[in-house]
Amino acid sequence: MKGWTFVGAATIMFFPEGAFGPTNNCVGIGQVLRERGHRVVFVIEESFAGSLEAQGFEERLMRLGPPPEVEEEPGQFWKDFIRDTAPVFRKPTIEQLGEFIEPTWRALCDGARYVDDRLREIIDEVGPEVIVEDNVVCFPAIHHSGRPWVRIVSCNPLEVTDADVPPVFSGYPAGDRTGWDEFRAEYAGAVANLHGEFSAFCAERGAGPLRAAEFIHDSDWLNLYLYPAEVDYARGTPLAPTWHRLDTCVRRQQASLELPSEIVEGDGGLAYLSLGSLGSADVDLMKRLVDVLSRAPHRFLVSKGPQASEFELADNMWGDEFVPQPALLPLADVVITHGGNNTTTECFHFGKPMIALPLFWDQYDNAQRVAETGFGIRLQTYEFEDGELLGAIDRLLGDDALHARMAAISSRVQRAPGTATAADLIERLG
Repeated sequence: MKGWTFVGAATIMFFPEGAFGPTNNCVGIGQVLRERGHRVVFVIEESFAGSLEAQGFEERLMRLGPPPEVEEEPGQFWKDFIRDTAPVFRKPTIEQLGEFIEPTWRALCDGARYVDDRLREIIDEVGPEVIVEDNVVCFPAIHHSGRPWVRIVSCNPLEVTDADVPPVFSGYPAGDRTGWDEFRAEYAGAVANLHGEFSAFCAERGAGPLRAAEFIHDSDWLNLYLYPAEVDYARGTPLAPTWHRLDTCVRRQQASLELPSEIVEGDGGLAYLSLGSLGSADVDLMKRLVDVLSRAPHRFLVSKGPQASEFELADNMWGDEFVPQPALLPLADVVITHGGNNTTTECFHFGKPMIALPLFWDQYDNAQRVAETGFGIRLQTYEFEDGELLGAIDRLLGDDALHARMAAISSRVQRAPGTATAADLIERLG
């Protein structure tokens, strides 16, 4: 890592992507650094205003696009984007490249262009010793500042490409290279024009050009990626010494919950269901899951998401629009998840086997990896039969050997929290 020395307390600026997953990941690291006496400042979208202050952090607000005519909910842009694009999720991943992946990259790149001047103002005003970003596209203002910066990859390690790992966003197996080359070629073609435009913008604004088909640079100082060792990929080319893996990175969340006794102590197993704040915007899918799971002899904790008012839960369920996931996961026996990286890694942190119903982005890759390494079951999100989902729950509940494996992983990663490891590395940028 390049030389840099903290003298006493430092100002550390976190800049996560405008979604709950990356933000929560950064919160966990920020909690540790704040407790060690550092000043921690979060740069967040205006729709998140107050959410980080409520957790004791300073906030600086910005926008990734023109202000709307009506007040926004946190991350509203992406909730609307996912809702409107949901029909594409029913297609094979290679067919999503032009209809979802490229438009998503374009929206992200447009945001980086829009916010660059504002981000430079914030950096000058805050004066951080180090900037920590959890984003998937380059923000040239960070490079232009000349300050040490940390890249966090909290989506999926396939984002850091290698010839010997499956192509990112494909959901293809690691042990079978069928279709890898075709997918990579299709992906490169789908993003070629956008990549050229955005690379030129990055170079013009002081960040330098981008590598082929990639939208963010590696940091010269420190790079972190989030994935448990037990499911990490075997690379053909080792990562540079600036790269470090965090097995998990779970924020501390104090929550006093009063759950119904029939949910906590009732018959059968206890499962946690969450499709994330974005995936749960697909109301029809959530309604179908509620209907199928209502016939299971088990109990369910449900994260209803931003469309909570659009559907009701069954009698064997408890849930709310937002629930304290790190407080609920320890209670569950099984997790039904979209396969987002934060939920996936939190399941390993708390030792919970998974049923994965992937929808978009890194979720296909995580679902495939969990299934092929034996830590859960991947189902077709829109094509599963009722009996498949109900049977998967029963199989995982009855798999004592898997529960023992997961418990051992949980014990290992909790002894060395990724939040503390990341904080140590950030502090040692000298």
